[in-house]
Amino acid sequence: MRIWIDGDACPVKNIIIDLAKKAELPVTIVKNHSHRIEIPGVEVVTVDGSNDAADYYITNHIQPQDLVITQDYGLAAMVLARKGEAMTIMGAVLNEFNIDLHLSRRHVNREIRMKHQKYTKFKKRTAKDDTIFQEAFAMFLKERGYRHD
Repeated sequence: MRIWIDGDACPVKNIIIDLAKKAELPVTIVKNHSHRIEIPGVEVVTVDGSNDAADYYITNHIQPQDLVITQDYGLAAMVLARKGEAMTIMGAVLNEFNIDLHLSRRHVNREIRMKHQKYTKFKKRTAKDDTIFQEAFAMFLKERGYRHD
C-alpha cells in the first residue's frame, strides 16, 4: 500500500508522514507547481496548475488498496472506482456506501451558495481536529495490519 496525499491544501501532512514511516509505507505528495514542498524520504510529484491536474495524476497512478488522503470528494470517488481507499483530512473513511451522500451534499451546498451568493467560511482547524485525524489514521493502519506506534 502507498499513501497518496492530495498535497496542495493538506494540513495533516506531517501526521500522515510520521505514521506512514512507522508503518514502513511509502508516501507520495502530489501538488501543483505553485506550492513548494520538500520532505526527506517522501516522493513529491509536481503537476501543472490546471484544474484537477493533481486529481488526475493520482487517479492514473494509484494501485488497488492504495490510500488517498484528500478533501475532494470527486477525487475520492475516482479513487474508489480504481479500487483504492480514501480518507478525509478529518479522518472519515470514504467508501462505496457513503461517497454518493458526500457528492450529493457537495452539489446541494454548491447550488445553495450560488443561489444566495453566500460563501461559507470554514472553521479554523484546531489541535483537536489533528488528534481526531491522527487517531482515525492510526486505526485505519492497524485494521490493515500495519504497525503505527
